[in-house]
This record gives sequence, C-alpha cells and structure tokens, in this order.
Amino acid sequence: MRILALASTLCLAVISAVYAQASSPIEISHAWARATAASAANGAVYLKVMNRGTADDRLTGASTTVAAKAELHITLNDNGVMKMRPITDVPVKAGGSAEFKPDGMHIMLLGLKHPLKAGDRFPLTLTFEKAGAVETMVTVTKAGAAAPGSMPGMKM
Repeated sequence: MRILALASTLCLAVISAVYAQASSPIEISHAWARATAASAANGAVYLKVMNRGTADDRLTGASTTVAAKAELHITLNDNGVMKMRPITDVPVKAGGSAEFKPDGMHIMLLGLKHPLKAGDRFPLTLTFEKAGAVETMVTVTKAGAAAPGSMPGMKM
C-alpha cells in the first residue's frame, strides 16, 4: 500500500511540473554552451527566450548546478574595446523574444564546478518577474562553436 501511495505521489509531482511548464507563457529554446578548457573557471550560456503570453515579463536571474553562480551579462563595444558587464534584468515583451548569443547578452557561469564537455547537458533555471522559475536543459557544443548547429548531430 505504501508503494502505491509513493508511486501516486511521484506521478502527481511529475504531472504538476509538466503542467506548470506547459502553462507558462515563457518558452526557452536553443540553450547551448561551449565546451571549456580543463582549467577554465567560467563559461557562458546562450539561448532564446520567447514570451507567448499577453503580458510583458522580465528575466531577473539564473542558476545552475554546474557553477557557483550564474549572472546575466552583456558584451559591449566601448570605443573599440570589447567589455563584459553584468545586467540586472532583461525585458521580454508580450509576444516578443530576447536572444542571448555570442558577443551580446549571455548567461555567465562563474566558478564552474567541472569543465563543460562537448555533448554533455545540464539544467539551467531562469527566474522571471511574473512567470517565476522556468527550467531548461543546456547542450554543450564543441569549443569555439559559433552556434548550436556547429556540432554535428546536435538537435535543438
């Protein structure tokens, strides 16, 4: 009887998680990161955020199990010098999107707990002002990859 109760509870938890993600107006796609060197302390995640809802929202933070900290960042060209700066949030208009890509906005992974290896996947949780926490899986591509399709056989 206990096993049946435990199995029922687990099924309800999974269904609730799937329903919560399916009912969110926020959709995350093409989440990827480049492989890092064994000695690298930091990495970056790139992705696309789409707001399928009718209300504007804001991405306010990120977290992952593969790094001590994840921060929203942007790369800027300051008089010919490329600089990276943290940003506090990213607006995502209703019906709109925000793209995180190399040489632009990205999610900086600070204090990697282990190197990111091509072919690996890891969870990333994005926190939105209205939608709350939205989890996605990040696929690690080869070092130096320009985009998700840079890794043969990678489907996103």
